[in-house]
Amino acid sequence: MSSGSQIVAFVGAGPGDAHLLTLRGADLLAKADLVVLDRAAQEAHLRHCRAGVEVADLAEGAEAAFARMLEAGKAGRMVVRLCSGDPMFFSDVTDEVAACAEAGIEFEIVPGVPAATGVPVYAGIPAAATAPEFRVVDATRVEDWSAHADFDGTLVIYHGVDEAVPIAKALIAGGRSDRTPVAVTVDGSTTEQRTVVSTLGRLGPDLKHAAMTEPGIIVVGDAVAGRDRLSWFETKPLFGWRVLVPRTKEQAAGLTEQLRSYGAVPVEVPTISVEPPRTPQQMDRAIKGLINGRYEWVAFTSTNAVKAVREKFDEYGLDARAFAGLKVAAVGETTARALVEFGVKPDLMPTGEQSAEGLLEEWPPYDSMLDPINRVLLPRADIATEALVAGLTEMGWECDDVTAYRTVRAAPPPAPIREAIKGGGFDAVLFTSSSTVRNLVGIAGKPHNVTVISVIGPQTAKTAEEFGLRVDVMADKPSAAALAAALAEYGAKQRQAALAAGDTPRRPSQTRRGARRRAK
Repeated sequence: MSSGSQIVAFVGAGPGDAHLLTLRGADLLAKADLVVLDRAAQEAHLRHCRAGVEVADLAEGAEAAFARMLEAGKAGRMVVRLCSGDPMFFSDVTDEVAACAEAGIEFEIVPGVPAATGVPVYAGIPAAATAPEFRVVDATRVEDWSAHADFDGTLVIYHGVDEAVPIAKALIAGGRSDRTPVAVTVDGSTTEQRTVVSTLGRLGPDLKHAAMTEPGIIVVGDAVAGRDRLSWFETKPLFGWRVLVPRTKEQAAGLTEQLRSYGAVPVEVPTISVEPPRTPQQMDRAIKGLINGRYEWVAFTSTNAVKAVREKFDEYGLDARAFAGLKVAAVGETTARALVEFGVKPDLMPTGEQSAEGLLEEWPPYDSMLDPINRVLLPRADIATEALVAGLTEMGWECDDVTAYRTVRAAPPPAPIREAIKGGGFDAVLFTSSSTVRNLVGIAGKPHNVTVISVIGPQTAKTAEEFGLRVDVMADKPSAAALAAALAEYGAKQRQAALAAGDTPRRPSQTRRGARRRAK
């Protein structure tokens, strides 16, 4: 069924960074019935699509994908053909556009950020800002480089990485100074980006061990010298770091985006699966008690507990108004945020440690003169500790400790992930609870000794040390956002120390050798 306009849209996806997609491109993807793309490079763009959208992967056969595109277009379905960079900028889709025109299929071309401008910007090179002229060429179409040798501006070269050294020699032979600055950037605007800065005369030796392959951009000219001052992307504190995030995809979403903002490459590995309780009747009785005035307090110690109650509310056709007259406590900023999104503002949160112990320090003792009801509802996990119940009971409260959800250890991750964990393929791992430590080690093994171990708080640190892991980073407050920020600060200090020592900054995984990390 068509979801709107009957059109084939050729959409520029930009040079690599999925955030460089235009608003028009995102709007068309949201309406698409079929998306044609290089899935390995453009998978992230599919998040703009509706559920159930058809996908044709060019890597599985360009001719077959093109045939599906024409068939869908003729049938009046909405098709988006994602193109690297800009569809009309040294692109090979012009024949596809012409075929649509010949077939009488309505089409649209949506410009994108071309690699010629986007990649130098991400490399910190003001390619067109300082030079008197700016010229872009496709190396596959140049037979005689002498025509570009006497060019006095910035020369940007597409499709030339594999022939970079012969091109440099040809420019020198044509009269260009061998001291002319040159930069070669591959995988531009992605967290895999690498840039080698050299001169035309030294490019061969400097590229010898760099293993630079397409896709890439070569920039020739004095503008390359601006990189020393303007480099901003490759100098991010966690640039290129592979960071293991052992949480469910739903829980890791915000944390993953924050890590990407620091230049990291987050890899989500669920260590637990959150499932409904085996006997839902207990939660049913608790919700009925909540709306019938059985409780004075409801305490939420996790976002999963908020989600479980909210889902029960949906079943009963209730909303946040059912909390009227109740006092609500929350542990942790993310839990409080989930409650606010639900329409409930917590009355009590720990001011210090965000834990059951921290909540008990703030919780008022039961006073029969002030509290008409002495019962507290605790919707929690099946493996929750008894500390909170015991503490509240000592203060005179009666607790209904209800299993709102079960936590089940997830299946082991794929073999390559397990090998990377144990072999030092990850630069850091973020542990957001003691259970993530236990479960990750249980399903995948201990992280290698070079992997930076980051923990959310003292209890998680203690658990990590019990498993023989040395803790490198601890958040200054127990939140996932604070933990990511602490890791970024650690990465920045490591980078600054390397530069101060005159060394090239290296990721932890690039230093791997030896055995697993042991606690001191």
